[in-house]
Amino acid sequence: MPASRKPLFLLAPSVSHVQEGIAAGSVKHDRHMLSNDQVLAIFRQSGALLEGHFLLASGAHSPAYLEKFLVLQYPEHVVTLCTDIADRFRNDGVDVVLGPTTGGVLLAYEVAKQLGVRGIFAERAEGGGRELRRGFTLAPENRVLVVDDILTSGGSVRETLDVVARAGSQLVGVGILADRSGGKVGFGTKLEALLTLDVVQYQPDVCPLCAKQVPLTKRGTTKHPAVEK
Repeated sequence: MPASRKPLFLLAPSVSHVQEGIAAGSVKHDRHMLSNDQVLAIFRQSGALLEGHFLLASGAHSPAYLEKFLVLQYPEHVVTLCTDIADRFRNDGVDVVLGPTTGGVLLAYEVAKQLGVRGIFAERAEGGGRELRRGFTLAPENRVLVVDDILTSGGSVRETLDVVARAGSQLVGVGILADRSGGKVGFGTKLEALLTLDVVQYQPDVCPLCAKQVPLTKRGTTKHPAVEK
């Protein structure tokens, strides 16, 4: 019999992190949250769980990739998922939802719509990090929810949190569509992930797929010189 195949990811419990000074009892929800299995079913139905050899935004390599835009192309999925994110923060006094480009634009808009507040996005700055453009502003009195699509190392979210910090605004928490770190990444604030997976990933110098010369695929918008033509 052939050897059993190592799974590309493990399904982890839904992440509702209560971190650094936030009491578990303070987290309230207006309705039953979507389960990991329900959100995973949406990804599978959309064909968003890909296998191969992928370069992640963090620079790591992985045999599995979550192509969130195959989910976000369906407005009904966007509404379902963003409503669930909104419900997890509905009692937290959010008045601005902020997301990083590109997927965060869609999520920020729909979560803000569900909460009845402003939805804005942070773009990549020429000198690194992110910034607000197009007349978007944050003020110290704003209570900001940061949302993003896929969490791997947390780089995009941290850049967006820096935008909130520079404005002196109040951070309410972070809402994530899918956490592929298995719950290992945190931001010192309330973190809600609709889907949590522990996805296999490798550093480039020890990647077994590279050793087998499996072609490396770059998806998404983050530039990586190693695979740019």
